Amino acid sequence: MSHTSETTPARTLIVGDQTPQHMRLRHALEAAGHEVVEARDEPAAARSLLAARPVVVLTDLRLPTGDGFGVLRAVKGLDPDLAVIVMTGGGIEDAVTAMQEGALDCLATPVDPAHVLLLVERAVARRRTIEEHLVLKQEGAVRQGMPRIVGRDPALIQVLTNVERAAATDATVLLEGKSGTGKELFARTLHAFSRRAAGPFVAINCAAIPENLLESELFGHEKGAFTGAVARKLGKFEVAHGGTLFLDEIGDLPLMLQPKILRAVETLSFERIGGTKLLQVDVRLVVATNRDLRARVASGEFREDLFFRLSVFPIQIPPLRERSADVPLLARFFIERFCSDLEKSTLTLSAAAEDRLTSYSWPGNVRELQNCIERAVILSDESEILPQHLSLGSDQVPAPTVDPWDAIDLSGSLADASRRVLAEVERRKILEALRKAGSNTGRAADALRISHRALMVKMQEYGIQLGARVRPARRVG
Repeated sequence: MSHTSETTPARTLIVGDQTPQHMRLRHALEAAGHEVVEARDEPAAARSLLAARPVVVLTDLRLPTGDGFGVLRAVKGLDPDLAVIVMTGGGIEDAVTAMQEGALDCLATPVDPAHVLLLVERAVARRRTIEEHLVLKQEGAVRQGMPRIVGRDPALIQVLTNVERAAATDATVLLEGKSGTGKELFARTLHAFSRRAAGPFVAINCAAIPENLLESELFGHEKGAFTGAVARKLGKFEVAHGGTLFLDEIGDLPLMLQPKILRAVETLSFERIGGTKLLQVDVRLVVATNRDLRARVASGEFREDLFFRLSVFPIQIPPLRERSADVPLLARFFIERFCSDLEKSTLTLSAAAEDRLTSYSWPGNVRELQNCIERAVILSDESEILPQHLSLGSDQVPAPTVDPWDAIDLSGSLADASRRVLAEVERRKILEALRKAGSNTGRAADALRISHRALMVKMQEYGIQLGARVRPARRVG
């Protein structure tokens, strides 16, 4: 199947000063149907990556602030499959370094817009192939009964790509995301993509079961192990043998139970409550949380060794507000489903209602959107859904006023509370500095006004791991 500029428009980010060369590139790309976003330097590019979610990035090597290598590392840290084309007037050494760090190509300036357009088209075609592969794979899983994941946003595609990569292994996966983002759906997708798809998928919510019953639910018990244990019971670890065990809300796991979970994760063996026989199981573990586990480790509420065992392959699921382009797709999907469930003729979504949906911030994420559409389908007696059916108010529903101190754990002594607050402030400040520096630890240390060694020590202390591409600032002569 051929791909042309007419059939594969894409959003391209151009990084650098607005030179005549950049103007020519922009005009050539826009003439071919592509959308162009511009950023002047490395910090602006880092912001645009999150806000615009481009499919291709074109960056000058020399920038007013930062450099093209920092942009390249920021891109690859966000999405390893995102194509980056570096433009430089430098020598062969810069070109080799750029290619080694994952650039699609490194072009000597001045560049030929026609050649750049060809490279962009190839990158878009490759991205389309990745998306089509994931869609086909998910269609196969849906035919086997798995719920559908709806969306085409690059952020969602990246999550699915990571899910597919993790599914090819037996590594423990940590799904992180706000409530309502669909963590269990992604866990089921991972199971469906894996070699364990024919085995059981067993889910348990660690926050929904009383602490005194959770151990029995996970590991089972023998007859007579405690009052009321009238028969042997198999725990979820045994039931999931040969398949996948999904532990939701792992951040709420009681501290007293964490050592037994750690042992089970490390050895895939355990004993039932009241039993003496060591049981061995073949289970793939997927865990999820809407809490900040690193902060809970810092506050002593979550074991650090267990955290590292569970976060072998972390996957961050974006909130719905970060993939607003998927809102109309999801809304129409839910409309069709609920019209079918309620035996109503399929309703259309009015343009005004669609505008209201896409402008809303969705603090409850996909779950809130689903509930909103179900209510709208019930309320609508016409052929289309109108803004008044959405129950979102005349404007975006304002977020409730929350005192930020209510979210801070002030239990224990003054020293304990102070230590937790200071640790969280330091961790957040370091993460923000690294983000602004495009993961360049040298520049981050300069911004924080601490030595590079001190930064590396604190990154290790707070479990901040940015991968092999993170390195001290490169001096470009």
